[in-house]
Amino acid sequence: MSWNDLRKGRVEQKNAIYFITFVVDKRKRIFSHFDTAKIFCQLLADNENKNNCQWLTWVLMPDHFHGLLQLNHDSSMAVIIRQLKSISAIKINNHLNQRGSLWQHAYFDHAIRKEEDLKSISRYIVANPLRANIVDNLGKYPFWNSCYL
Repeated sequence: MSWNDLRKGRVEQKNAIYFITFVVDKRKRIFSHFDTAKIFCQLLADNENKNNCQWLTWVLMPDHFHGLLQLNHDSSMAVIIRQLKSISAIKINNHLNQRGSLWQHAYFDHAIRKEEDLKSISRYIVANPLRANIVDNLGKYPFWNSCYL
């Protein structure tokens, strides 16, 4: 699916919650290394502070990221994600002494409707390492967080 296809019909609502997914370029397993995953997780906290938003639940997988993003009255989903992907690419490329794209250009977003259960969506998100057989116990996986669990 192209970037333009993903953007069709995208509407941001202030104070809304979105299920966000973005993927590493060519599905490289860049975050299977502790150092690169740690860099990204630190930048996620910076991203919240800088953009007046909240990542309610998230998991960083070796080749992609899932999160529940809550926008506030003055935050923009496109800006938040663009800044996070941009600064993480710069920092991680510097750390690895490499150049080029880190992330695929597009991202997927799904606006959470009122009737959807945030706790069950959060469980689905953080269970990714279990479903991928990376760990057999979520407590053994360090790269996730949730205000619901």
